This record gives sequence, structure tokens and C-alpha cells, in this order.
Amino acid sequence: RLRKAGIDTPILMLTARDTVQDKVSGLRSGADDYLTKPFSFEELLARIEALMRRRGGGLKAESKTLQIADLVLNLETHEVHRGGKRIELTPKEFTLLECCMRMPGKVISRTRILDQVWGYSTDPMTNVVDVYIRQLRRKIDDGYELKLLKTVRGFGYKLDGF
Repeated sequence: RLRKAGIDTPILMLTARDTVQDKVSGLRSGADDYLTKPFSFEELLARIEALMRRRGGGLKAESKTLQIADLVLNLETHEVHRGGKRIELTPKEFTLLECCMRMPGKVISRTRILDQVWGYSTDPMTNVVDVYIRQLRRKIDDGYELKLLKTVRGFGYKLDGF
């Protein structure tokens, strides 16, 4: 249906149907890749990265940095700079910032942050996300005119350079 509607987005089918005919049918119906259950999470990530490379999205092969405005996050060295000044982050703060920088301008819910940064669903009433957002905001926004990390009341948080 996406292909017929003219929507050009990578499609990866995740399914328990594992016969050759199922795979052929899935690929011929418009999927870009096909992965059967059970699968390794590492393989899933590699396939997604390959799809993004083919579409010209994601990280460029030579670039291991994410950037929004003058905030730069280096995925190899785990260094963060804003306006040329190095910012020291804890591992969780770095992971939280990376999560936000991979979805610039998009609102990320507290639940999604808990899942992506802490790797599990926690009591939604916990304030751990709020605490880390506050710490991160202090480190990347305090002292700068342009505030990058924003709260979208009732929905979550977003990072953008506007």
C-alpha cells in the first residue's frame, strides 16, 4: 500500500514466515529487506543501517558525528562540544543526548526515552527522565542564547536549533 501511494520509505519486513516463497512474496510486494524471527538484534540494526545507506540517510560512512546548531556529538570519541567548548557528560547523559540528536525536531516521549536510554520500561511515574533532562539542559543550554533542549508539555522533549 505504501508503494502504491507513492511513499518512498525503506521497508523491512519482520516476520515468523520463513519459507522461500514467503520471502520472495514479501520482497516482490515492495519490501526492501526481509528478516525472519527469531533474529539477532545486532543483525536487525545492521540491516536497518544498510537500508539507510542505500537511501542516503543515516550516518555517512566517513561521518561519525551528529550535529544540531553548534552542538556536536562524536559517536566514536564520545565527546560533545557546543560552540567549540567541550562538554563533559556521564554515559547516560551521552546516550540521552544521542537519542534526542538522532530525532532532531521530533518530540520524544518520556516512555520512549526510558526504553531507548535505559533499555526497559520503568514505572511511568518515575522522574528519572526529568532529572537527566534537567542535568543535560544545564550542560548544553546554560550560558547559550539559543536553547536547544525543549519541553513539549504533556508530550515529551525535543532537541532542535530553532
